[in-house]
Amino acid sequence: MLLKKATACLAAAIGLTLALPAVTAGAAPAPVDVKAAAAAAAGSDWLHTEGNQIVDAAGNPVWLTGVNWFGFNASERTFHGLWSANITEVTKAMADRGINIVRVPISTQLLLEWKNGQATAPNVNTYANPELVGMNSLQIFEFWLGLCERFGLKVMLDVHSAEADNSGHVYPVWYKGAITPELYYQAWEWAATRWKSNDTMVAFDLKNEPHGTPNDTTRAKWDNSTDIDNWKNTAETAARRILAINPNVLILVEGQEVYPREGKTWSSPNTNPDLSPNYYYNWWGGNLRGVKDNPINLGANQDQLVYSPHDYGPLVYNQPWFDKPFDKTTLTNDVWRPNWLYIHENGTAPLLIGEWGGRLGQDARQDKWMTALRDLIVENKLHQTFWVLNPNSGDTGGLLLDDWKTWDEQKYALLKPALWQYGNKFVSLDHEVPLGGTGSTTGISLGQRYSTGGGGGDTTAPSVPGQPAAGGISGTGVTLTWAASTDNVGVTSYDVLRGSTVIATVSGTTYAVTGLTPSTAYTFSVRARDAAGNVSAASAARSVTTTAGGGGGTDQGCSATYKTTSSWSGGFQGEVSVRNTGTTAGRGWTVNWTYPSGTTVASLWNGVLTTPAVTVRNADHNGALAAGASTSFGFIGSGPAATPATVSCTLS
Repeated sequence: MLLKKATACLAAAIGLTLALPAVTAGAAPAPVDVKAAAAAAAGSDWLHTEGNQIVDAAGNPVWLTGVNWFGFNASERTFHGLWSANITEVTKAMADRGINIVRVPISTQLLLEWKNGQATAPNVNTYANPELVGMNSLQIFEFWLGLCERFGLKVMLDVHSAEADNSGHVYPVWYKGAITPELYYQAWEWAATRWKSNDTMVAFDLKNEPHGTPNDTTRAKWDNSTDIDNWKNTAETAARRILAINPNVLILVEGQEVYPREGKTWSSPNTNPDLSPNYYYNWWGGNLRGVKDNPINLGANQDQLVYSPHDYGPLVYNQPWFDKPFDKTTLTNDVWRPNWLYIHENGTAPLLIGEWGGRLGQDARQDKWMTALRDLIVENKLHQTFWVLNPNSGDTGGLLLDDWKTWDEQKYALLKPALWQYGNKFVSLDHEVPLGGTGSTTGISLGQRYSTGGGGGDTTAPSVPGQPAAGGISGTGVTLTWAASTDNVGVTSYDVLRGSTVIATVSGTTYAVTGLTPSTAYTFSVRARDAAGNVSAASAARSVTTTAGGGGGTDQGCSATYKTTSSWSGGFQGEVSVRNTGTTAGRGWTVNWTYPSGTTVASLWNGVLTTPAVTVRNADHNGALAAGASTSFGFIGSGPAATPATVSCTLS
């Protein structure tokens, strides 16, 4: 169903690398229960879980916010990009920009080569990377682990495929050819032994994207059997063997592709898969519905378990939910909550979205999806590793551009709110080393975050938000926008109140109220929250009277919701969602707002810009809106990003 991360076109490496004698590891020691002592040791950064949170040894919540960097999983057996980029510079740049954990795809085959003393010297540009001269692949990897420790980064190892293959992730399961299930377990045991005393390596993602459908000869399923293709049993077995060696490492378990619908079984035929009457479909690795019926059981080490779904947008694969009008609410209700968000909401275990991301500015639906998922991550403090650092990911692009040095500032601006920040600094998962290393001006250590000096005793409430402005008033709804609050550390969300009742909590400065009664007066206000739980006073109230209509009459209501999706020096990207809030269909729509001096719309898609001050009417393909239907348009702005006080909408 999903073919991604296409084989990279590799540049020819220059310089000479020399193979050193292979590095081997000793046999695993007998399992011992040293978890409590090790976790409490001075300077220890091991993590565990409490409910739906990941916490440190003292019980302080942490937020894993990172990125993927692939290459070790592929035939090159080292990070991609080292044919031109310097490994130290790339690693330092990630830390300086707020990445606090790196998910490293690797193959079972490579782990077994390392285990058997068969590490070879990969091709790297030693002119660009003089520090790597003479190193084999394992030595390069462990040199990089040292860089991560130096710059306050943590690492998650991900078995991306069985074989060392640029397209190995396409194979649906964890065994293939000479790579048997037992060798898969042994490879993980070797990794657990090798780095059991290295708390830079804090997490193991057991297998990337198990998938396959019931019609496939080989596929991954989730039930209580011990069948070879049962991913749940495999994950439990691998995790228990790992935790017997290192009981402090986090274990990430992904979902698979399909799960039987209610009343169906894994033996049910997969008839008409486009309608999937017998199975629920989702992204590879993104279907965690099985947790509800058959949760992972790690026994005494249950507090090391993290579930890890993947999610992508329509430019990767045009899933059915992208073929109808959608927004963050519909995606949450139709896709995210039933497949995996319920695990977080029920307090079962933490979630870490191991892959999400894509290209920006090419498809309005893609941009809407990525912004919506980013907002869900921020609002719920979901852990995440963005796909991907590499510019050579064919269907997503990367945070780095093709020179492997320049950052895609537009994409980074979208990601930045989902990176852990405190006091305008990025937070490391290392208790002693600030993110970015000693002397960092952009990061702090975890110890600083929770010390008095780091602001751990924040008791200052945010400033009072601006009085909401009302736009798109109809018989059943209104769109509220307000001026942002400020805070000594940072505002994290806003409560929207109708009278004295909180009706929503949002991360932005706009909210579309629905479900109102025609010809009725309402009063709305907002208040701000920060990360420490401090709450501002409520803003000045805004009184709104809905228009006549509804209740069997005709209501030509229209609401427009404005959102800035990303910004950079001298420009920004925005999106406006238009909704028919009435009871009859409309033939077209027009949206208006006014910017302060110096801010303009430079380009626009899925709409027609008629006046620069700003008036936008529908495009030919999205003017007709049935009652309750919505559409959107996006744009690039020039000048400082600004949220208009009022955004009005009319429907014809």
